[in-house]
Order: sequence, then C-alpha cells, then structure tokens
Amino acid sequence: MKLLLIGYGKMGQAIEAQAIARGHQIVGIVDPSRPGVRISDFDATTVDAAIEFTHPDAAFANVSAALRQGLPVVCGSTGWLHHFQEARDLCKEMGGGLFYASNYSVGVNLFFHFNEYIAAKMHHFGGYDVQVREIHHTQKVDQPSGTALTTAESIIRHFPTKTIWRNEPTTAPQELAVLSERTGQVVGTHIVTYSSPADTIELKHEAHTRDGFVQGALLAAEWLPGRKGVFGMKELLGL
Repeated sequence: MKLLLIGYGKMGQAIEAQAIARGHQIVGIVDPSRPGVRISDFDATTVDAAIEFTHPDAAFANVSAALRQGLPVVCGSTGWLHHFQEARDLCKEMGGGLFYASNYSVGVNLFFHFNEYIAAKMHHFGGYDVQVREIHHTQKVDQPSGTALTTAESIIRHFPTKTIWRNEPTTAPQELAVLSERTGQVVGTHIVTYSSPADTIELKHEAHTRDGFVQGALLAAEWLPGRKGVFGMKELLGL
C-alpha cells in the first residue's frame, strides 16, 4: 500500500518502521519537521490511506483536509472529539472513509469489550463503587487519555448510578472518578476498580510497548480502503 503519514512523532516513526517491514510504501510525511509538505499535495491517485497521529489542536483540521482530498484516513489522535460529529458529516458529504479509535491495541479493545460486560453486570449488585485510573508518560498532552474517556463513557452507559465523569477524586455517588497520572516513560496503563467494604475487583490493561498500537493502526489502514463511512475497532475486530 501507499501510505501518507500525518504526524511524525513517536507513533508516526513506529508506524513508518512497521509499515515498511510489512511491504508498504511511505509516499509522504506531513509534519512540522517536514516544511513544505502538505496534505493537499496528495490525493487518491497517489495514496491508498492516510494515518494521522498528531496533536489534539491539529487533528480535526488534518482529518478534514485528508477527507477533502479523497483519502481514506485512519486517525489515532485524541482530545478532539468535540469536533467528531463535524468529521462524520464531512465524511458523509465527501463519500469518504474515516476510521477512528482512541486506542488501536487489540488488547485494549478487548479491555473495552470486557469493561462494558462487567459494568452491565456489576450495577445489579449493591455496595460497589467504581473508578477509572490511567497512567501515561509525561509527554502525553491530553488528560484524561482517550482510552480512559472511552472506558468511562462505557461505564456510564451501563452502570446507571453513574451519570457523569470527573477528572479528579470524587465522593458524589453519581460521579465517576477518572484519575490521571503522568510519570516517567509509561506507555499506557488503564485500571477499572470496583470496590465494596468486602472486596475489590479490578480490570487492568498495561501496555509494555507501542507495538500493539502500531499493529492495530496498520490493520485499520489495510482494512479501510474501499469502505465508505465511519468505522472503529469494533467493526475491524468483529466485537
């Protein structure tokens, strides 16, 4: 495949290395470190899919530009979902393909799946409170992480006593605490804890490297071309 990378940070560089190892070609890299290279320089005749991992402030503009160029776009940037409906509308208007996930790891998406199942069961039993904790490296800008937000929103949908999340400790029964920590070079850890006076139940995902994220993003880029609409990991993995 001919891939366009939008963003050339840690993820972009890791995607480049694995893409080349899988036999794909990187036809362009759009990044502030590559002045003069623009998304508008590419179209569907030169690119099979674009993969976007940048900054929350840049993601929506990048996704929009790629869709306007007729490029299937895989986006992994988080912190921009207040614009997501606009992106959906533009994707429909352009007849394009957009793939978004807050986390591309297959393991994390199984974690999401199990999180929904546990939340739906636990609310039947009194005495348990629930909270979400996420830990990342100090360079991560958005807080809470996109993965933590996806986790929290699923709990709220399935655990009726929680109606809103708060990014700090809270004792209000209707509020779900989402606790964020930034330390060292932690790739990403997410923990859902159900506590009662009698016991504690935890669901935890801990990433050891970025390889799982990279592999998932490349799987999405290989799967998306030819499909029209907005997709995510549930469609890719059949969950």
